[in-house]
Amino acid sequence: MKRIELETERLRLYITSQSEMEKIIERQTDEELRKAYQEMLDGYLAHPEQGEWYAIWMVTRHDGVQVGDLSFKGFNEDGSVEIGYGIIDEFQGQGYATEAVKAAVNWALKQAGVLRVEAETEQDNTASQRVLAKCGFVPSGIMGEEGPRYVRR
Repeated sequence: MKRIELETERLRLYITSQSEMEKIIERQTDEELRKAYQEMLDGYLAHPEQGEWYAIWMVTRHDGVQVGDLSFKGFNEDGSVEIGYGIIDEFQGQGYATEAVKAAVNWALKQAGVLRVEAETEQDNTASQRVLAKCGFVPSGIMGEEGPRYVRR
């Protein structure tokens, strides 16, 4: 897998290795997150040639403090990738999600074969919906399992 790092004004985003993903899963106490991380690792192992589309991307400040993570949920043959992201509670409301998502999406749209990036939020997650709007996403008109879906081309 390619070693990819993205730098923004305040953040560094990088893809974790298999062993780092396994450690993240071991340490995770939230069962829902643990399951999501395991699905990422499973996808990573099943598609090693597309590791960047399955791996957990760490989001840290330049001083090394982790503020969150994000991931893509695989590369689809129709040219779409889906992004998911989360910021640790104590760092929410400081623009880190917007900064990280914008950098990751801009990177993704420059990759061969990627035509659009999609995202899904819970119906009442207005903070996440604002992040997506600030990053150029628009509602797709489709309701997903968790709530409304958004797209950026």
